[in-house]
Amino acid sequence: MNQQSLSAFLWSVADLLRGDYRQSDYGKVILPFTVLRRIDSVLAPTKAAVLEEQAQGLPPDAFLRRKSGQSFYNASPLDLKKLT
Repeated sequence: MNQQSLSAFLWSVADLLRGDYRQSDYGKVILPFTVLRRIDSVLAPTKAAVLEEQAQGLPPDAFLRRKSGQSFYNASPLDLKKLT
């Protein structure tokens, strides 16, 4: 997705929010979802490995962080795609 199409997409979302939110409140909605989407995207490649590691029943934190390759992980079987 290039910069222009991303910008157009974000403005279309803002247009959807116009009826329910004041313009000054857009950031309160868009910023948290942008952060959640970014975290979801970063963890997506290692999601299966983290879930497999969790299923082994070992003390989770250090092992799951190692599997995710990040200082955080998502051990839930859900992600944003499954939620939508």
